[in-house]
Amino acid sequence: MRRMLLSAILITAPLAAAEPVNPLEGRWQVDLSNDPTKPYVKTMELHLAADGSVTGRFYDSDIEGGRWKTDRGRTCVSFRTSDGVGPYHSSGCLRGGMVEGQTWAEHRRFLFNWNARRE
Repeated sequence: MRRMLLSAILITAPLAAAEPVNPLEGRWQVDLSNDPTKPYVKTMELHLAADGSVTGRFYDSDIEGGRWKTDRGRTCVSFRTSDGVGPYHSSGCLRGGMVEGQTWAEHRRFLFNWNARRE
């Protein structure tokens, strides 16, 4: 009788709703090539918290001050890294399973557009 009761409870108990996985979460291969014949790829690892914060690594540097948000039909991330000389400000938005992004380094006087694919 106990076994039947336990089975009935397990069968009829609602399953806990699984929290949706953020599509930006995880490891990405970022194409930083200047020349399509000379591939230059670095890893970006994103950990997105429910409070909108982002941690992880990009271009071999820890992500600092990162934030993410889903709004207006897209999910985007922004964060800062450093090369030890100055900050790099990066942002990217998920588009069709890829991340389209850019990095700005004022101290290096450049803005670089990049794309990333899931690792």
